[in-house]
Amino acid sequence: MNDSHCHFFSEQFFATLGRQQPPGSQQSAAEIVGRLGWDPPGSPEDLADRWVKELDRHGVARAALIASVPGDEGSVAKAVARHPSRFVGFFMLDPTAPDALSRTENALETLGLRVICLFPAMQRYSLHDPRVRELAQLASKHAGTAIFVHCGALSVGVRKKLGLPSRFDVRYGNPLDLHELAADFPGVPFIIPHFGAGLFREALLVADLCSNVYLDTSSSNRWTAYHTSVTLPDVFRQALAVAGPDRLLFGTDSSFLPRGWNREIHDAQLGALEPLDTGDAIRRRIFAGNFDRLFPV
Repeated sequence: MNDSHCHFFSEQFFATLGRQQPPGSQQSAAEIVGRLGWDPPGSPEDLADRWVKELDRHGVARAALIASVPGDEGSVAKAVARHPSRFVGFFMLDPTAPDALSRTENALETLGLRVICLFPAMQRYSLHDPRVRELAQLASKHAGTAIFVHCGALSVGVRKKLGLPSRFDVRYGNPLDLHELAADFPGVPFIIPHFGAGLFREALLVADLCSNVYLDTSSSNRWTAYHTSVTLPDVFRQALAVAGPDRLLFGTDSSFLPRGWNREIHDAQLGALEPLDTGDAIRRRIFAGNFDRLFPV
């Protein structure tokens, strides 16, 4: 079993949240961790070791680690370097930043990371922005590089816990905006997490039109509440019918310690597949094989 969606909450991640507190009340990474009641991350290497033990405890062979604030590529790179057979490095990037291209080139060529993570609603840019196209062009020149694009509803739980505003604009998170980019760069895999997070129909449409678009199954998928009488088995049934079993990537959206790896998500998704009678071969592809094919060790 592999997990295509885990967040790496490093010390730099918490330090960034501390700097985003209201003026005059900025806090250190340690103070932020204390407020949350979570375990201190320690060094990236220490955090990587803890995650390996956590994955071992649950029988997870490999996992994606997402650097969850722009500029934290180095933390995930150290984790990957420490356990290269266990982790695949993903990193969040703001393509509107002046150093976006140079950071991406460094992450791919020097740090050994594999996936560029875009959150258009968070940084409020269009996927039609020429700067996004430049990133796709760069990704196309590095074999084995994928682009993760968060679409649909966007809610960051840790920001809510800390009372930080989340001034996101979901208009920029429509999967349909990904169509042109995915069609123009057919050699680049594009991953839409959470089945499109509420924009399921649009995510399916793009996946149907572009065979290089993958759907990640992660999180509780509570967005199903936006759809009349849609259950998780319904979601899997439709996704399998449209995208097929080779373009679904199991993920949990696990993040902080001590909660660790979220087995409840795994069990719910495995249970959702049971009434579909998919068979062991298809389940192996969703829960492990597709990830290994996209990101061979």
